[in-house]
Amino acid sequence: MDAFTLGGDLEVRRLGFGAMRVTGAGIWGEPEDPAGARALLRRVAQSDVNLIDTADSYGPAVSENLIAEALHPYPEDLVIATKGGFERPGPDAWSPACRPERLRRCCEESLRRLRLERIELYQLHTVDPRVPIEDSVAALAELQQEEKIRHIGVCNVDAEQLSRAREIAPVVSVQNRYNVADRASEDVLRACEADGLGFLPWYPLATGSLARRGGVLAEIASAHGASPAQVALAWLLAHSPVMLPIPGTGSVAHFEENLEAAQLELSEEEIELLAEDQG
Repeated sequence: MDAFTLGGDLEVRRLGFGAMRVTGAGIWGEPEDPAGARALLRRVAQSDVNLIDTADSYGPAVSENLIAEALHPYPEDLVIATKGGFERPGPDAWSPACRPERLRRCCEESLRRLRLERIELYQLHTVDPRVPIEDSVAALAELQQEEKIRHIGVCNVDAEQLSRAREIAPVVSVQNRYNVADRASEDVLRACEADGLGFLPWYPLATGSLARRGGVLAEIASAHGASPAQVALAWLLAHSPVMLPIPGTGSVAHFEENLEAAQLELSEEEIELLAEDQG
């Protein structure tokens, strides 16, 4: 599997794993099968995948706790990326909360739950409309100086917010919603390409109407004996060299299916057809 280097010194393989779905319904509480969730995480760590993306808000705390329970002590090359910046008032409910003092507390609690002395990639999970992004990123920069964070990432930003964040501290990655059917963050992706920042698309397997019968995506999937979701994932990997998809699942079988997509080679014509057709 191809690799990408974050921040000039942190190598990750380009297909990662998103650990949001190892929680309960509504990304709230424990999963129905905690033992199964731990088994899935162990399978991820045994594969070529060496980037697991989580957040303190997944559960909340549940995803990070399960990762530590399943995998600590961690494989030497495993990179656990986590995030802070959302409060969770209830299932499927997310409230931005990015004041500097809170972010510091979130990071320190993630360190404790994950049983780490330093988080390799810590990401600002959202932009709080009540807090300038400069203040939020400055808090992460302080944690970086204290060696509690190795690298800083930002999530759910527009190009202007990304630029402002980078004026405060080195940012090595962006995590925005992006998939074959939704490319509203194309300008942010291009900014990442220009400066060698990693781009972690969330909701990467969405296909929208592109997977309809007779559609381009469905036809390409049929030609390769693959699912539309596998083609959507293969397209992301082909679309940009800085793309680091992190598809999530609660199922070992679904994880294996996603893993197979990394081996799926699309032709230049197929890549262009999908790039042109957004449904």
